[in-house]
Amino acid sequence: MSESNTPPETQKNLEEAQEKGRYIRQIRSFVKREGRLTKGQAAALERSWPSMGLEHANGPIDLTKVFGRSADTIVEIGFGMGHSLVAMAAAAPDKNFIGIEVHRPGVGACLMEAEQQSVTNLRVYEHDAVEVFRDCIADESLAGVQVFFPDPWHKKRHHKRRLIQPEFVEKLRAKLRIGGVLHLATDWENYAEHMLEVMQAAEQEGKWENLSASNDFIPRPEERPLTKFEKRGERLGHGVWDLKFRRRT
Repeated sequence: MSESNTPPETQKNLEEAQEKGRYIRQIRSFVKREGRLTKGQAAALERSWPSMGLEHANGPIDLTKVFGRSADTIVEIGFGMGHSLVAMAAAAPDKNFIGIEVHRPGVGACLMEAEQQSVTNLRVYEHDAVEVFRDCIADESLAGVQVFFPDPWHKKRHHKRRLIQPEFVEKLRAKLRIGGVLHLATDWENYAEHMLEVMQAAEQEGKWENLSASNDFIPRPEERPLTKFEKRGERLGHGVWDLKFRRRT
């Protein structure tokens, strides 16, 4: 049953049951938000999904077969409307990119922009990233993972729902090859501090190396495009925090 078709009373009961049950604590990479596809997004999905879409149901993927070549592969979790992901793929044609997003209009928008920019080194999943990493991505196969502006779950009682938690970071580390890089970014200072705390704890175990010269955050790397949202935030004096950690072991 989709969220949009769930009766209000039933939805309330589900939410109350989840709050009392253990499975609400399972980390998910998204909050499902319904939205309507534009005609352009729907058309892009129809045209490009056969060549660019990946299905979680198909299980483990062979990156060489998926892209028709052997190259460094970067996976982005939660790419939104895909603008920065497509820009990064266009700017680095020597690399492979995989985007994971559950919001169908965002997937459609990403494919539409990829078409417009003639990007061919990009594939996408419309699925929960936690399950994609668990079921589809081979260990030590990735050169990089990026998580930009995940839901901050700003209320303290919801912090347990944040994606960047020790358990999930450990799962990401397993998918990165030795020397692979995890790149995180957020515009929510409290979440930035939380991310840094999680990563520094793992670093102390010898698993990661912080690429920050000051052992905390880094300036926005050139390869991460400055979004319209960030530009607006900068004008308003809002901060953005980037972290990069390299897998050591």
